[in-house]
This record gives sequence, C-alpha cells and structure tokens, in this order.
Amino acid sequence: MTGLLAAVLLLAGMGASHAVVRIADDRGGRIGTYVDRYQGLRSSGETVIIDGLCASACTIVLGAVPHDRICVTSHANLGFHAAWDFGANGRAVTNPEATQMLYSMYPAPIRRWIASRGGLTPRMIFLRGKALQAMFRPCYLDAQASANRPR
Repeated sequence: MTGLLAAVLLLAGMGASHAVVRIADDRGGRIGTYVDRYQGLRSSGETVIIDGLCASACTIVLGAVPHDRICVTSHANLGFHAAWDFGANGRAVTNPEATQMLYSMYPAPIRRWIASRGGLTPRMIFLRGKALQAMFRPCYLDAQASANRPR
C-alpha cells in the first residue's frame, strides 16, 4: 500500500514532461507490437519504471527507451528467450533471424549478461536482483514523491 501511495504522489506531483509508465506484469507477445509501442514511448519522453515481470518482447524496452529514462525497483524481473514462430505442425520453432534482431536491440551490458548464460535459447533466463540493479538506476518512488510534494 505504501508503494501505491508513493506512486500516486509521484504522478500527482509531476508535470506532463515527467510522466511515467510502469511495467509490472508483462509476459510479452509479438515483437512488432512491442517495437511500435516502444517507439511511441521513446518519443514521448516518459520514464519507464520496471516494477515486476517484463518478459519476452517486453524486454525490447531496454533498447528502445534511453537508458537514463529507465529505472528498476527491487521487484523488477526481466525474462529473455529466443524469438519463435509457429511451425507447420503448430509447435514453437526458434526463428534465428528474429532472435538476432531481438538480441541486437539490447544495450551492451544486457547482451553480455545474456551471452554469459549461453545466449538466447528457447529456455527463459531471468535477470533480477543485484545483477539487474547494477545495470539500471533504482526507482526511489518514496524519495521522488517527497521531492515533488509542494512545500
């Protein structure tokens, strides 16, 4: 409840140029949909708060939005895997071209982390906790809400 109150205060105290988008439970989907969504987000100037699961195509946000406009909370959890399509028999088949495109969108520290775990494969790998917090600035919702409150 405290986190929700802080987020409400944060949003209430910010002008349009400081709008935020919170990602909390996004399991991903079609790559093209996310590329389109995040191109709009990139040009909007909004800050992205990752405060929960951001998996699969959701992780495109890491390369689409400038690094200084992304922050992570202690609940942030990024999930990565190879891109896939439905094969002739209806089963998931890895798409090497789309996987390479996806991989190339990520910032260098994310690519190094993925490579150190065997690359993008059909198996989901998760980046969270201290490893994630070392790559992105933390979201201090309580501190930001306090700083934006009228005195």
